[in-house]
Amino acid sequence: MSKRDYYEVLGLSKGASEQEIKRAYKRLAAKHHPDKNKGSKEAEEKFKEIKEAYEVLGDNEKRSMYDQYGHQAFDQGGFGGGGGGFGGGDFGGFEDIFSEMFGGSFGGGRRQRVVRGDDLQYNLEITLEEAVRGVKKDIRIQTLAECDACHGSGAEPGSKVETCPTCHGSGRIRRQQGFFVTEQVCPTCHGTGKKIENPCKVCHGDGRINKAKNLSVTIPAGVDTGNQLRLSGEGAAGENGAPPGDLYVVIHVKPHDIFERDGSNLYCEVPISFTMAALGGEIEVPTLDGRVKLKIPAETQTGKLFRIRGKGVPSPRSSYAGDLICKTIIETPVSLNDEQKDLLRKLEESLEGEGQHRPKHEGFFEGVKKFFDNLGK
Repeated sequence: MSKRDYYEVLGLSKGASEQEIKRAYKRLAAKHHPDKNKGSKEAEEKFKEIKEAYEVLGDNEKRSMYDQYGHQAFDQGGFGGGGGGFGGGDFGGFEDIFSEMFGGSFGGGRRQRVVRGDDLQYNLEITLEEAVRGVKKDIRIQTLAECDACHGSGAEPGSKVETCPTCHGSGRIRRQQGFFVTEQVCPTCHGTGKKIENPCKVCHGDGRINKAKNLSVTIPAGVDTGNQLRLSGEGAAGENGAPPGDLYVVIHVKPHDIFERDGSNLYCEVPISFTMAALGGEIEVPTLDGRVKLKIPAETQTGKLFRIRGKGVPSPRSSYAGDLICKTIIETPVSLNDEQKDLLRKLEESLEGEGQHRPKHEGFFEGVKKFFDNLGK
């Protein structure tokens, strides 16, 4: 399938509204539908491309993922829908749109409505290191899968499955009284469109069974909490042989002992001694790739930020990586002996009255004095 930009496929700009997306899809789908262009391979491929683009842009959640990550957001399996091509003329949703436009069914009598299986969600917790570098994870899910005994037919192997004589396979019946037409689920087959004399003993005629499934999920580098990965066709099996739904893997990144993340940047606090803050020096700081040296200039104040370029989180859509921001925290000495306390007192006495040594201290108390003077006026 083409990897053209989905907005380009529908002839839209990136800021198109939901109504504009729907109108563009209706117009293009009607023009390129294979039933209107019989024998045209080009029209069939074009229709597939249009349908794929609409499945993404017509869904707010998928559109948001596409706008952020492009086609990479769906590389786990793409938007095939798990169906079996165009052999039966069933194009998933087009008939409803055609009926909405022209007030009738397309291409003859009504068909049984095919309902794809349910989408599933799996919450996956990973470490910050795994989120930054990317990782492959094995997961196990519980889902409704096609019955192995009857292969989804719902009938005991060897027995016949006939078309429902009441609805003639559509799964629904229509009644007309004057100008009014009502439609309801067929009471004979309960919407399946089939008549099963001997239901499968394993699935009891449903065609599906509860089953555990093991999957391998590739997590791209740069994901963050709340990001979703779509595994096409890995959701619950559909009824009556309908395509399966999709599985959405929702990412949750564990808190880290050292780093905090903000978008593509990482933040960490770096403790330095009082002496180093005053005189300057060099320390080693951690990154996700190992240690790097950081120069601390003399007269550094607590809270000062230092930026280390390219040591943050890579973008999922490019090779660009964010930065590591180090915040200095000056440690107050603890557990001092008498000699050390005396030395600090002597240092304090030597600095007393020398405003240039304590610029923030002097400025703060000057501001406090002005504040209270103004209150007294």
